[in-house]
Amino acid sequence: MLKNILISGAGIAGPTLAFWLARYGMRVTVVERASKIRTEGQTIDVRGAGIEIMRKMGIDKIIRNSTTEEEGIKFVDGDNHIKAAFPVHAVGGPDFVSEIEIVRGELATILYEHTRNNVEYIFGDKITGIVDRDDRVQIKFAKTTDRDFDLVLIADGLGSRTRELVNSSYFSIPYEESDGTWARWYNAPGRRCIALRPDGRGRQTTRAYLAICISENIFEKSDVDNQKAELHKLFGDAGWEAPRVLSAMDRSTDFYLQEVAQLKMNTWSKGRIALLGDAGYCPSPISDMGTTVAIVGAYVLAGEIAHHKDYKDAFASYETILRPFITKAQALLPGAPQIANPQTQ
Repeated sequence: MLKNILISGAGIAGPTLAFWLARYGMRVTVVERASKIRTEGQTIDVRGAGIEIMRKMGIDKIIRNSTTEEEGIKFVDGDNHIKAAFPVHAVGGPDFVSEIEIVRGELATILYEHTRNNVEYIFGDKITGIVDRDDRVQIKFAKTTDRDFDLVLIADGLGSRTRELVNSSYFSIPYEESDGTWARWYNAPGRRCIALRPDGRGRQTTRAYLAICISENIFEKSDVDNQKAELHKLFGDAGWEAPRVLSAMDRSTDFYLQEVAQLKMNTWSKGRIALLGDAGYCPSPISDMGTTVAIVGAYVLAGEIAHHKDYKDAFASYETILRPFITKAQALLPGAPQIANPQTQ
């Protein structure tokens, strides 16, 4: 039986995978380049099978007690007039808002607390070298002493990508009474979007989201200060609550920017190394399926590793079972990023 497994990445997929592997009796190590669990991040959704897996892990009640209690989403114009509204439990309506909405950092913290007594976590370090032998994988770390593992499972984010020309930024801003308990979505001319999602449950923050379709990635090699400066140029005349959002962005300490992208690969494993979550099959942030895909992928991969003596059979079965689910999760409408960020109002 495979007993010594390394996971790279302590976001959502990594700790979920670690939980199930440890439950199956394996010795699990998680390495994370950050110095601690990252508590920042946007509001994320957990849907369908992901909720059921959380229940099986015994953390669904904890998660529900940490949700934002978002009531739905409102699409507004520059004067904050509501053009359309979709509550969480809209009967027969579009599923814009999930039953479980939670700040990403809070879910990551819950998963870490639920696993840290049975899993070895190494923070502030990263893999710098991998040698895949016939009977083991030799790992070189930046700081930790080199070690051997039976398998290495990569769950630390998006690598090579098929690109969508949308860049989005996330950060928290002070809550104001006008934020209420609904998410608000505003489209400005020029394929720009501003969304505000209150954290709820008495928290004094609102999660801000800025997105824009552009013909080239002007942010790729910029530091945070330059990224913020570019966003000021791009959103300065956007209207609605742009002045408030941009002003608060300058003071935010949890700002990050990413490219909206999907990752599609022909295979998710090579030798004794396998990928999961965004590292293997990122469905794109606009799909609202990233968290659920990470949770389901971790559950399936752990189960197949536990129930196959040969890791090659385990990885093959993992792909066979999961790929139809991933294909469906990645099936965006043609031109979806542009639809979400129209040229005009």
